Amino acid sequence: MADTPQIPDEGETRARWGAFAWSAENAEKAREILGRYPAGRQMSCTIPFLDLAQRQVGADTNTQGWLPVPVIEFVARALEMPYIRVFEVATFYTMFNLAPVGRYHVQVCGTTPCMLRGSDDVMAACKARGLKKGHTTEDGMFTLTEVECMGNCSSAPMVQINDDNYEDLDYDRTTAILDALARGESPKTGTQEPGRHTVEPVGGPTTLTAMVGENHDYRGEWA
Repeated sequence: MADTPQIPDEGETRARWGAFAWSAENAEKAREILGRYPAGRQMSCTIPFLDLAQRQVGADTNTQGWLPVPVIEFVARALEMPYIRVFEVATFYTMFNLAPVGRYHVQVCGTTPCMLRGSDDVMAACKARGLKKGHTTEDGMFTLTEVECMGNCSSAPMVQINDDNYEDLDYDRTTAILDALARGESPKTGTQEPGRHTVEPVGGPTTLTAMVGENHDYRGEWA
């Protein structure tokens, strides 16, 4: 498929990542994660170990991170699991990148609620900024992926960029976020709608309005 990211040559990948091991900080985190589960249940650590490994690769490459095969093999050895069982998890969840990505992984939701609310404009803003689906920009800054529902339908359209969500987007708001990231800034996360806090109705809440400013106890009024 044209949008499929290209995985580097295996020899190159093994030369770079064949000696992968936890950093001192992540070795401590791995021990803490492993300690959450009973003996013999280390398989439960697969997802958090893969996430930790991807973040370490990201820290080493100044990107969001990805999972080269030798790194997946390392996780399998650490958990005393067959490689294929760990690889199955890595390939099932889209939170894991199986090919290199940029510093910022821009994941645009294209599912129906976001599409109806203008995800095409979000994608157009990405394209105008030089982003192309399934590819990383030449400067290594951005990778663009179109994904399915991200669970922010009430504040569509939205994108997830690394660990943060940006919601209530349009062409200009998307452009402003990408420009800010490119400048090394940290744009406001969450909804971009002025005056909106989370996913309450645009213009303000219409029910339980006394809860806006305080933890109001309605129980006496409902009796």
